[in-house]
Amino acid sequence: MKVSQFLRQYEQGIREFQDIKLQSADLAQSVLVALNLQDSKLIGVNFNRAFLTKSNFTHTQLNWSDFTYAKLSEAIFHNTDLTKANFTGAFMVRSQFIKSQLSGANLSHSNLAKGDLIQVNLCGATLYRINLRGGNLTRSNLNWSNFQEARLSNANMRECSAYQGNFTRSLMKEVNLTNSNLSEANLYGAKLNGANFQGANLKGANFREARLCRVNFQGADLRGANFQSADLEMANLTDAILDKANLYHANLSGVNLAHTNLHNSFFDRTILPETLHRIINFELNHNFNYYYFNVRLEAS
Repeated sequence: MKVSQFLRQYEQGIREFQDIKLQSADLAQSVLVALNLQDSKLIGVNFNRAFLTKSNFTHTQLNWSDFTYAKLSEAIFHNTDLTKANFTGAFMVRSQFIKSQLSGANLSHSNLAKGDLIQVNLCGATLYRINLRGGNLTRSNLNWSNFQEARLSNANMRECSAYQGNFTRSLMKEVNLTNSNLSEANLYGAKLNGANFQGANLKGANFREARLCRVNFQGADLRGANFQSADLEMANLTDAILDKANLYHANLSGVNLAHTNLHNSFFDRTILPETLHRIINFELNHNFNYYYFNVRLEAS
């Protein structure tokens, strides 16, 4: 279909355009609200600054398409191919991307608050300063993705995989990351107060200077994690594994360390509960080379 024909039909009130082909078409700044473009081929289409509110792109091929600064609130992208698509600055509040392909896509500075991204593939995607507050990323692939300075507060990221993901200085208050894989992820300076990492794989994760007050790490694997200068006040580390963790200058006041494994963890200038401080001094004086505590330790 030619672009002129497509636009003419839209002006005539037609909204159903299933299974059409508009590859590399220029639809920049077009007003195309409530379109049905299911099963279409729109590879490389230019939707720059277009109005596409409540449009349906289910099963559509949109790889390499340009949605920069487009209006896409409440749009539907179920099982859509958006590989390498550009959503920089797009407004996508409450949009749905369930099971879509967004690997290598650019969503920097976009607004996807309360968006639904269940089982989405965002491997290697750039999400710098994205707004995903209250979004749903359950079981999504976030490996090697860049969430630097993103807003993720209250997001549901349960059972996602974010191996070597970059969450530097992100706002992640009360985010749900239970049973997720964030091994070797970078959370330097992230604000994670009240977050839930229960049962998560956090081996080698970097929490340096992160805010982790009241965070739930129950049963988490934190082997080799870096908590240098992190604030863990009132955190729950019950049953967690902190083997060889770096706790230099960290704040552990009020933490729950019941059944916590701190084998070969590094303590220097760490703010500790008084009870833990006494136990460590006792074990050091008796030449023990490990710490394992099967008690609840309270700050004095």
